Amino acid sequence: MTDTRDLQHSSQPEPSPFEDIEVVVEPVTRRTVTLGISLLATAVLAAVALVVPTPYAMRSPGPTEDTLERNLIQIEGARTYESTGELRLTTVSVLGGPGYPMMSGQVIQGWLDPQRSVLPVEAIFPEATTEEQQQEASQAEMVSSQESATAAALTELGYDVPAVLDVAGTEPSSGAEGVLNEGDVIVSFQGEPVGTYADLIDGLAQTEPGAVVTLGVQRGEDTVDVDITTSGNGERAVLGVFIDPNYDFPVDVSIEIENIGGPSAGTMFALGIIDKLTSEDEANGEVIAGTGTMSPEGTVGPIGGIEQKLYGALRDGATWFLAPADNCDQVVGNVPDGLSVVRVATLAEARDAVEAIGRGDGADLPTCS
Repeated sequence: MTDTRDLQHSSQPEPSPFEDIEVVVEPVTRRTVTLGISLLATAVLAAVALVVPTPYAMRSPGPTEDTLERNLIQIEGARTYESTGELRLTTVSVLGGPGYPMMSGQVIQGWLDPQRSVLPVEAIFPEATTEEQQQEASQAEMVSSQESATAAALTELGYDVPAVLDVAGTEPSSGAEGVLNEGDVIVSFQGEPVGTYADLIDGLAQTEPGAVVTLGVQRGEDTVDVDITTSGNGERAVLGVFIDPNYDFPVDVSIEIENIGGPSAGTMFALGIIDKLTSEDEANGEVIAGTGTMSPEGTVGPIGGIEQKLYGALRDGATWFLAPADNCDQVVGNVPDGLSVVRVATLAEARDAVEAIGRGDGADLPTCS
């Protein structure tokens, strides 16, 4: 017989683990609603602010290219030589400008990155310039820099580089204004024939600034002599003439490079041409980068964005950098660790620097200070 008391269950419920928790629901007040809306509005405005177009442009380290790479510089009509080093031209990538405004979020990122610089758009691009106009101007500068680099390199190597010196214009208020016309061709200087750009530069180098010089000019069917009062800064005489040389190169040099514009690769183009045309292995295994415009007479000119070019050079393996002397103010304090900078003012100086670095004698080269 079974005792039914053993089968009975207590009628008391098990205690709940939540019995001692008291849930209090606060009433929603106007202040709470206002605060929530304010926080949401602030977040939305902050998000929108990050994508608002700004009047700024940003420079960043761009790609570099080895001018000694087999197909970049091609030469016909003279023997060429291989090199074991690298001579890398440097570039700057620009975000913003005509047709592509920077967003405020990108501006903030640029301000926080030491490798980038944020500038007003007009500090990089001419005002009222369209994207197409900017690209056309950049490509025209690139073509001109290649011609000037070729003329300078061949002249440095001792070649005569015949040229027709067309007058493209004159500097306002210069001695040439109103004396020379666009389309004139300079054929003599102080009675001596001018057959190359170097002839004209050599003549000016022997002239005191402020002196009056006589140019022989072909004007249409006639050849006339005109007198021009030179100007200058005390170091060299200046004609105040824009010259568009039409070269007849004794060696056929072609430079093939894509998606890069502007004139700042001129120095490295000239060094690449010299290296290919000389039997010496100038760089001798070193990775040397650099920048600077190049005039036909061999002057290294200043460029923009050198701070970014220093970082780009280091990123791509360079341990040496050739910097235009006129850019030294921007170089000082911005050289990344692991990169040595050499100051150069002429193609001859740049060539000497490359040879010294290749020999292992770069420690005594001049730098920016």
